[in-house]
Amino acid sequence: MKKRILSILLSGAMAISVVGCGSKTSSTPANTPDKSNFKIGVITGTVSQGEEEYRAAENMKKEYGDMIVLQTYPDNFSKEQETTIANTLSLASDPEVKAIVFVQAVPGAAAAIDKVKEKRDDILFIAGVPGEDPSIIASKADVVLQADELGMGTAIIKQAKKQGAKTFVHYSFPRHMSYQLLAMRRDILKKTCEEEGIKFVDATAPDPTGDAGVPGAQQFILEDIPRKVKELGKDTSFFSTNCSMQEPLIKAVLQEGAILSQQCCPSPYHGYPGALGIQIPEDKKGDLNYVIEETKKKVAEMNGTGRLSTWPVPVNMLFVQAGVEYAKAYLEGDIKEKNDKAKLEEICKKVAGKPIQINTFKDEKTNQTLDNFYVVLSDYIDF
Repeated sequence: MKKRILSILLSGAMAISVVGCGSKTSSTPANTPDKSNFKIGVITGTVSQGEEEYRAAENMKKEYGDMIVLQTYPDNFSKEQETTIANTLSLASDPEVKAIVFVQAVPGAAAAIDKVKEKRDDILFIAGVPGEDPSIIASKADVVLQADELGMGTAIIKQAKKQGAKTFVHYSFPRHMSYQLLAMRRDILKKTCEEEGIKFVDATAPDPTGDAGVPGAQQFILEDIPRKVKELGKDTSFFSTNCSMQEPLIKAVLQEGAILSQQCCPSPYHGYPGALGIQIPEDKKGDLNYVIEETKKKVAEMNGTGRLSTWPVPVNMLFVQAGVEYAKAYLEGDIKEKNDKAKLEEICKKVAGKPIQINTFKDEKTNQTLDNFYVVLSDYIDF
């Protein structure tokens, strides 16, 4: 079963070349509709902003057919929140849509949920990779899924130190630093660098939703990393908070002999295949171990062995499938409450097929534990 689920999740992904009131718990029982009488909406980014999630959603569509209804949010989602709201309302206009899964739950998702609830209060909302404050999105969605950004603040630096890093460069931009979790993680990264004797460098990159778009942001990374390596040396670990920057980041790090400890969304599929030109034969699609071994070979050819790493679990793809499987189980009556931590953990671990840690999130702003906001952490694999 585990192998089948992971295969479904990853099949076709090689086309890939980027938080409530704490005590919010719903005990509303599922209506247990007829199994043929419900649909699950899945909202992701386009291939240019979040191809992993997009491909994972496509795979869910292939697996479950008309039960899955796909929708996207715009590339320039920060400035086009009305479009995100409209696209969510479009899904909810179908009375058979009984659950909506956001991955990523970009700014505008909370408002979209509010708008839907003005007309319908029967829809289960699952928000993966939220771009709004924890206390906001968790007060709107029934279940929130997030990589443990704060835990990463420590884990990434410890991994970088193991890889020989003497300097850590953090690329981001004002929009991302307005996200509570990303800003808190940056502070933890800086603090951990100080504790580990690593120099922390705060670097500003262009926002891919700005005037220069994704190409401008990618070109900046390709040009700036060589400058940084010349200034700081090769024992520098580079990190960017944006998905569309991961391919150029990996390319430039390898070319310059630097270090990459983790992408923004850790996964063997995020940026590595496209950056390394990995072509996957048909009989190897969905074979995660094959992808990992091919990546190791390519990295070795460029003398980068031991200098690049990631999680063995494709985390954003995990959130898409786990979200769909959780929604399906709820709508079929196998899960009785909208927020069931034990069932969610069971589903996530089954989908991942590898050890992961799942914890509830404590909002430091309000000092509340958000019991429907779950954070996920994994160990690393080295290439």
